[in-house]
Amino acid sequence: MEQIITTVRGFDGALVVVPGPGGDSPEIAWGDAFFYYAPDGHDAPDGRMPRNTQPYGTIVTKDYPDDTASRLDPPGRWRVNVQVGRAELPGLVGLPGPVGTEHDLAAADVLLPHPVYGDLGWICVVNPGERTTETVVRLLKEAHEAARARAERRRA
Repeated sequence: MEQIITTVRGFDGALVVVPGPGGDSPEIAWGDAFFYYAPDGHDAPDGRMPRNTQPYGTIVTKDYPDDTASRLDPPGRWRVNVQVGRAELPGLVGLPGPVGTEHDLAAADVLLPHPVYGDLGWICVVNPGERTTETVVRLLKEAHEAARARAERRRA
């Protein structure tokens, strides 16, 4: 997990927010990581997440009330999530039907549709390892560049 966070922090213009005690984030988000494109390239000084944009990637370290299919509550389990776009999703995970109908969403080191946001073009990997880490980093870089392009279009 730290390797991926460190890699994303190295992207030009990356903003990585890892909420913890003392900030404005809800306790359930503490320990998770949220990846944004930020033109200044610095982490938010107050630990707050940007208000006018969504992250292009996240790392979650626990089950959320509406997101339990990956079974993240046991110690040592976590999941990286990346926005790849609806058009890219089928080529990455072979999505022939509704999200979750043909995939073991708790499988580790496997590229999967996101259990909640797969239909919106998000993939995920539980505990990326030897098979998936390189792909996850590539997809995060591509998502970062797409977020940069969106930000530049908004500024133009």
